[in-house]
Amino acid sequence: MKYKQLEELIGVIETLRSEHGCVWDRAQTHETLTPNMIEEAYEAVEAIKEGKPEHLREELGDVLLQVLLHSQIAKEEGDYDIEAVAKELKEKLIHRHPHVFGNVHVETPQDVADNWEVLKKEEKKDRKSQMDGIPKTFPALMACQKISKRAVKVGFEWDSVDTLKDCIKSEYDEFFDAVKSGDKDAMEDEMGDIFFATVNLARWYKIDAEQSLLRANNKFIKRFRKMEELAVKPLEEYSFEEYDKLWKQAKKELKKSN
Repeated sequence: MKYKQLEELIGVIETLRSEHGCVWDRAQTHETLTPNMIEEAYEAVEAIKEGKPEHLREELGDVLLQVLLHSQIAKEEGDYDIEAVAKELKEKLIHRHPHVFGNVHVETPQDVADNWEVLKKEEKKDRKSQMDGIPKTFPALMACQKISKRAVKVGFEWDSVDTLKDCIKSEYDEFFDAVKSGDKDAMEDEMGDIFFATVNLARWYKIDAEQSLLRANNKFIKRFRKMEELAVKPLEEYSFEEYDKLWKQAKKELKKSN
């Protein structure tokens, strides 16, 4: 049996959800498991970045657990099972890879991506707008990137990067005008426009905004921890000037260690 472990794993999930299984597993629904699905996906991404195969293997198992649990719940409700999930995915992959399973010829990865979008559009004929199908549960930054890319596909694009830069500058001006007015709703709207325009700048240069911000977060955490190591008194007692000096020292120390 080629996939003995996988079949046995499916059996374990069935047992956990059975009458004599685990109280916690039996209590779960699609809705209660939603946070787990998101969390496990993020942890798998973190393991990829970490570069340790054994850690990624573990995290992929946790992602698979979520898939199997949702499939088992659906089976119990008479909707579908893991076999149906696998069948639908298999058929989708075959349909979207006609250059592998058919007679379509492609030269580059971009050709594949372009063809994928054409085939996807054929499958989603019920979608009337370019904005249809963007998950409402996406993190805001990821959603922003997808919205921007969808708009560009139909030609809604800045004519040059200089125009985009002017747009970003104007959004900052509008934000500080809102600050002067003291209108919190207007400030929030304008801050959102700053983020949206900045994400478009990242897209223009083919930079993934989500990954870029994650890198900035990690960089800040490393520098802040180094500041804590270098501090000679509680950070709460530092003045702005002392903080600035300590920050630069931390930055310098980290560059030395890299």
